[in-house]
Amino acid sequence: MKTSLAILLTLAVAVPVTWLATRKFHPSGPSSPATSGQPVNAGRKLLYYQSAMHPWIKSGKPGRCTLCGMELTPVFEGDAGFDATGGGDVVPLTQTMIQVINVQTTEAQVRPLKKTLQVAGIIDDDATRHRILTAYTPGRVQKLHVNFMGAEVTEGQPLVEFYSPTLLQSEREYRTLSGELRAATALRLLQMGLTAAQIEALPQKAGDQLTSQILAPIGGTVVAQTVYEGQYVQEGERLFEIADFSTMWFQFRAYEQDLPWIKLGLKVDIATPSRPGKTFTGQITFIDPNFEEATRSTKVRVELANPVVEGRRFLLHRLYADGWVHLEAPEVLTVPRTAVIETGPEAVAYVDQGSGTYSRRVLRLGRRGDALVEVAAGLSAGNKVVVNGNLLIDGQAEMNRTFAEPIAAPAATNGPASTLPAMTSAQRTAVQKLFTLADAVTTALADDNLAEFNQHAVKLHLAMPALLDRFLGADKLWDPFLRNIEDASHFEKAGDLLTARQTFYGFSRAEVALAQVLRRTDKAFATLKVFRCPMTKNVFPGAPATAEWIQLKPLMSNPYMGVRMQDCGTEVP
Repeated sequence: MKTSLAILLTLAVAVPVTWLATRKFHPSGPSSPATSGQPVNAGRKLLYYQSAMHPWIKSGKPGRCTLCGMELTPVFEGDAGFDATGGGDVVPLTQTMIQVINVQTTEAQVRPLKKTLQVAGIIDDDATRHRILTAYTPGRVQKLHVNFMGAEVTEGQPLVEFYSPTLLQSEREYRTLSGELRAATALRLLQMGLTAAQIEALPQKAGDQLTSQILAPIGGTVVAQTVYEGQYVQEGERLFEIADFSTMWFQFRAYEQDLPWIKLGLKVDIATPSRPGKTFTGQITFIDPNFEEATRSTKVRVELANPVVEGRRFLLHRLYADGWVHLEAPEVLTVPRTAVIETGPEAVAYVDQGSGTYSRRVLRLGRRGDALVEVAAGLSAGNKVVVNGNLLIDGQAEMNRTFAEPIAAPAATNGPASTLPAMTSAQRTAVQKLFTLADAVTTALADDNLAEFNQHAVKLHLAMPALLDRFLGADKLWDPFLRNIEDASHFEKAGDLLTARQTFYGFSRAEVALAQVLRRTDKAFATLKVFRCPMTKNVFPGAPATAEWIQLKPLMSNPYMGVRMQDCGTEVP
């Protein structure tokens, strides 16, 4: 798939570029010195003509590329030309091509890495300013001074007129006693819910007043009321719940990959649908040290001021909200995100080497910011990386790697293919069976099916002696091909796909060598398909940059890349 994309992208550039280049420099073009009078390349020696898409194609006279059909570009003395070395790791471009695809570069720099992390959470109240008010002694609610939820109260404001015989008796004892006994009674009254100020005022309390007041312990909003006038309550029974909404907590979950960024004091912008168009700003004040394994996350808290507007708090309790955390890492080596290409298993960038050449660099990436990405390896500060036009350069590099190193047939012959003897009907049937068994092995690898691979590999191995008996010794010219296949067909049961592909590669080389000869010498095998994968370098230890295989069906199914990239490759003519 990547190769197909590379071909399309490269053609999209190469057609107009080659047309411009040839129309500009070709002697018969309308802009040549002979017709326009402009001193284009006047006095410069013409070295050769070269294919812009396939740099290894050169000629001493005008013509077209033998691979793609594009007109060859003239290269004059002093021009860099198109360097085909490096297997595609170095891509040369003419000034015309650079202008057409609008190549732009920027320097890799050491600088802070900034990122905005979008999160979602709930706006809750400050848990340290939340109180549940209960009855300290049994008694009856004589009167409610606050009788609805949502009421705003201040600290020390009366909430309930409460009649409790036990509390009334202790108050009377306090008024009649003195010294240490009075101090002990005052301590008991504190335990019954009276405040120090209420106890000090008891001597002035009227003797016929039978109730005591229960006061608000904090200022805030009444969020729950569980008693009514005339209700008798037991000790510990809930009366009111009060929350201070002057400061709110926006709480969200930070996931494992975000934790390296998050720290105390970071600024967070918050918006809620209940207040459209409004943005609130707070700071991270707490990161929960208890990591939750099920969600791989932990809670983070942001404190927000919540003023009173038009008689009520601006932010309501338990609202949904979105947040934008402004993250920043210490200074690290960075490049713009547009400089990094990740269309395959590797992250790569292209560095301007000067004189119109661009080298391919494999990168090891770190953290990703909004506009920049951290480069842990592969670049140095000051390297000029391509930020625009790099996809087209990568397409050209892919083409170079695909076609620059054709694979030679591993089998040796004693003469040209045309001198090989014609096969008998029995021999042709045997070879067709060989290819059918091998195709099942190829299909199993393309589907990443290890069990199927082992099953078909055993069948192929067991069938080889009977197949070879029809050839070996019959004609010495066939022996090298069949011996190579026999040597490579001793499959062992593979424990994993990596080992399976490593074993398959040796067999496939021998099989492709035979198939290439048969396609040219026997019409019965003219429809055999040979494909080449340009990305096998890391498929198994010691793997080559490219590898080939044969198929009986026309639809490409890559045994080296498997299901992740089954359509990676090109057909070999």
